[in-house]
Amino acid sequence: MAPQKINVMFVCFGNACRSPMAEAIARKEAGDVIEATSAGLYPLGEIPLHTREALQQNGYSAEGLASKRIAPDAWKRADVVINLSGRLRELEFEEYEKVQDWQVEDPYGEDPATYQRILEEIRGRVRSLAKRLREEQRVAGKHE
Repeated sequence: MAPQKINVMFVCFGNACRSPMAEAIARKEAGDVIEATSAGLYPLGEIPLHTREALQQNGYSAEGLASKRIAPDAWKRADVVINLSGRLRELEFEEYEKVQDWQVEDPYGEDPATYQRILEEIRGRVRSLAKRLREEQRVAGKHE
């Protein structure tokens, strides 16, 4: 039986740069353990060209990404919420126990090199999260 995927919602301020990058990276690199979604505290309403270009240049699809707010049902489904907004989780989220803060600079309005640097940082963090989740599933599988 295949292990259950962990529902991870990536949240940033506008759901335009950091959280869509994390969603796209997690879908491609961690789809075996992560069911990825993203949302914004104050959605911009679009995914900027630099975000889409950075993803495509690194082999990730921007298809299906959309800037949107946190839907109540998506929040309930999320096992883990990764807060990339830079805002304190205790101030922004009612159920902040399932929220993990990742301090990642917002590249919005910056040059393509900044988007690339931020994408690489997020990719490293997503890979570390996926590795940890795979290890947790492996250990849990031994105890069943």
